[in-house]
Amino acid sequence: MPATFDWSNQVLDSIWWVVWVTAVSTAGFVLVAALLMRYTSWGRQFARLALPFFTPARTWRSWRPLLLVLLMLTLTVGAVRIDVLFTYQSNGLYTSLQELDPKGFARYIGIFAMIATVYIARALFAYYITNLFELQWRQALNESLLTDWLDGQAFYRGNYTADPVDNPDQRIQEDITSVIDSSHDLAIGAVNSVVSLVSFTLILWELSGPLTLFGTEIPRAMTFITYIYVLIATFFAFRIGRPLVRLNFLNERYNASYRYALVRTRDNAENIALYRGERAERGNLDHRFSAIIGNYWALVFRSLKFQGFNVSVSQISSVFAFIVQAPRFFSGAITLGALTQTAQAFNNVHDSLSFFRNSYDDFASFRATLDRLTGLLDVNAEARALPSATTEERAGDGLEIRNLTVSRPDGRTLIQDLNLQLGSGDALVVKGSSGSGKTSLLRSLAGFWPYATGSVHRPVDGRVLFLSQQPYLPFGTLRHALTYPEPPEFVSTERAQEVLRQVFLGHLVDSVDVEDTWWRILSPGEQQRIGFARILINRPSVAFLDESTSSIDEGLEFALYTLIREQLPECTLFSVGHRSTLNPLHSHHLELLPDGQWNLEVPVH
Repeated sequence: MPATFDWSNQVLDSIWWVVWVTAVSTAGFVLVAALLMRYTSWGRQFARLALPFFTPARTWRSWRPLLLVLLMLTLTVGAVRIDVLFTYQSNGLYTSLQELDPKGFARYIGIFAMIATVYIARALFAYYITNLFELQWRQALNESLLTDWLDGQAFYRGNYTADPVDNPDQRIQEDITSVIDSSHDLAIGAVNSVVSLVSFTLILWELSGPLTLFGTEIPRAMTFITYIYVLIATFFAFRIGRPLVRLNFLNERYNASYRYALVRTRDNAENIALYRGERAERGNLDHRFSAIIGNYWALVFRSLKFQGFNVSVSQISSVFAFIVQAPRFFSGAITLGALTQTAQAFNNVHDSLSFFRNSYDDFASFRATLDRLTGLLDVNAEARALPSATTEERAGDGLEIRNLTVSRPDGRTLIQDLNLQLGSGDALVVKGSSGSGKTSLLRSLAGFWPYATGSVHRPVDGRVLFLSQQPYLPFGTLRHALTYPEPPEFVSTERAQEVLRQVFLGHLVDSVDVEDTWWRILSPGEQQRIGFARILINRPSVAFLDESTSSIDEGLEFALYTLIREQLPECTLFSVGHRSTLNPLHSHHLELLPDGQWNLEVPVH
């Protein structure tokens, strides 16, 4: 493009320019992305997260992400074209002022108004498209990671992997948004920089004059000086900023750890208060916070070096073009408009070349986020690969356990080759000293204890319910707590109220649809009665109860077990407990003995 040109054809010329440059940019973008995803570790990490979203299928909706990317690239190229037109408009405007040309001045003001209108419209449309794209990607990536975390009970079994991840909740909630924002900013910024670099280098080439240095004339000196200046600055910036990758990763880890400790203190406030544990909690919280502060200062000092270098380079560049071109202006070789356009072109070339230098700290955070998200995927896969007892469904009722061996994480055997069979309506209670493996046995029967072998056969309908010593009460209404894990609409209001009365929680019948923090409001005994209400509502074929009456008096315990036997006579019960009062409530007794031994007592018919 020449230094001056005819504005009358710029609408059509600009459209064709945007189309052509977008096509070239898209091809280059795809090529570079493919090379990065193949030959760099962080590129492979990104591909692992992004390809499921961007890979099209047979439906037209599956092409939407790629079409949105193409549209964003087009808008980015359009922005560069507008910036180019602004430099020529500025050239003409300042030249008209130098030549005292009021008509020319008015003409270029009108041109400015038209370009500015297009600029505003493009900016608003780009803002909408960017947010649409990021929201759709966030929904898809959240669904993918959440599914992967919950699949195969990885959210629990991940605790038993060689290197469990810290704060998976924070990785899913915050890091997804961070990696999407960074991906967009870095990718679009890179495209904008490359297109701007080519476009404004051509302008700078046209406006550059020769420069004599140490007796040697350098043609188009401004262009060469600009590239040398920025490339040297970029090299040193990368050297200074390299440690930021690790520091940003640690910053995320330490902040998440501190936040989790605060939440845990809040959730266990009553126990801490009873123990007068404020000093101990304060020590733990201060220790975690100190790690944040120590790492943050390291981040600050490294960023001071990095940002200080970048700011210094940028400040020098703000007058660089004027210094180099001033002799040509004073000699009359170029006009004031050409001088200002040279400065604008120089600044755009400088900013384009400096993009990677200025974005290094953002790229460092991006790398750290990729490490955290792919680390979560790795641990999820490792958790699903851990061994466990085989759980199978079979025709009929009851429960059958074959050759079940349960061990501790250190390899010590808790239960050796357990075999038993419970029919419909049978009830078994498991006894044993503390540490004998009672809870580990239940976890093995549930299929998520990674130190168990053997097989467990359940009814084919799959209606199995596990009650822990402290029943889990989810967010939501009391109806949510009663029907869990089924949806709240699983039970009618009348039935929910009836069951509450049956488990001696009649004072809650008017609160079925009240949303509150029920795990805090209800006492441990009331929460255990909610567990028995769950059995009555869900009507499982097999129910496992782990110390599910430990907070209830013996009379109420007898009443609740009797209620289950009367209401669900076909349900097979598998209880774990210490009280002798449980013995007459169960037909089978299993005692766990030391060294993996066990003793089973069955009724004689």
